[in-house]
Amino acid sequence: MEFTRTGFIIYVEKYQECLKFYRDVLELPIMFDTQELTCFEFGCSYLMVELDDRSFEARTYEEVCLRMNVPDVKALADEMIQKGIEVDFQSHTWGTIAKFRDPAGNLCAFKDDEKFEEQIENYKT
Repeated sequence: MEFTRTGFIIYVEKYQECLKFYRDVLELPIMFDTQELTCFEFGCSYLMVELDDRSFEARTYEEVCLRMNVPDVKALADEMIQKGIEVDFQSHTWGTIAKFRDPAGNLCAFKDDEKFEEQIENYKT
């Protein structure tokens, strides 16, 4: 299979709040938008935030985490806290993460890129 682009779509009831979160708090550039969805640049992928207009009975939820690998997790975690976002900062032997939620309750996390690349490299050897 050949993929020309990969992306993620999250369906949210709090569309305007999530739009502001991803645009203003995470500062993701907008690729395009319509009245009920916004598509953001998300590293080498895209993140589409779309208004969820399905009834409650039609929903099925699986917890998904939007993870963003970054050079300095602590600095970004501190920046998020200053923006009023509750952050769960964790340091482990396998790396550092900072977990937080968007206004719709979707789990997001920063992960240190250096340790992630080490994990990939160690797997190859």
